[in-house]
Amino acid sequence: MPQIAQIAATYASQLFWLLLVFGTIFVVIGLGMYPKIQGTVIARDRKIEDDLAEARRANEAADQLEEDYRKKMNEEHAAAHQAIEKARAEAARETERKLAAAGEENDVLLQSAKADLAERRKSARQEIEGVAVEAARELVAKLSGIQPEPGEAAREVREIMHGTD
Repeated sequence: MPQIAQIAATYASQLFWLLLVFGTIFVVIGLGMYPKIQGTVIARDRKIEDDLAEARRANEAADQLEEDYRKKMNEEHAAAHQAIEKARAEAARETERKLAAAGEENDVLLQSAKADLAERRKSARQEIEGVAVEAARELVAKLSGIQPEPGEAAREVREIMHGTD
């Protein structure tokens, strides 16, 4: 059969050209272009890794700065709280001192008022006693016609007034 004999020649020629085209493509792409592409991919991957590492370092630095900031803020808040407590305690001490001074002043005024009241009470009693002695002498004089002695009338009035206290 002539077709079978032809197959070997036809396929051998096609196989030759197939190998030649694929070989050329392999040499051009595989040995020429692929290493350049691979180098670009490797460089891009390395750049991405470097950028990610730099981003991690920047993130860690930012976290450290934030932690330092929070510590500093906590210290400042504690210092402010201590200053407020100190001022509050100082104000309380000052208020207590002023209250104590006002209390002492009030005590002095109260003692002075009590002494003044006692003196006025004593003076009022003496005036009342004097008026009562005069009234008693006049009453006895009108009722009995006898004029009693001022000392005796004073003694009787004092006895009556002090007996009712």
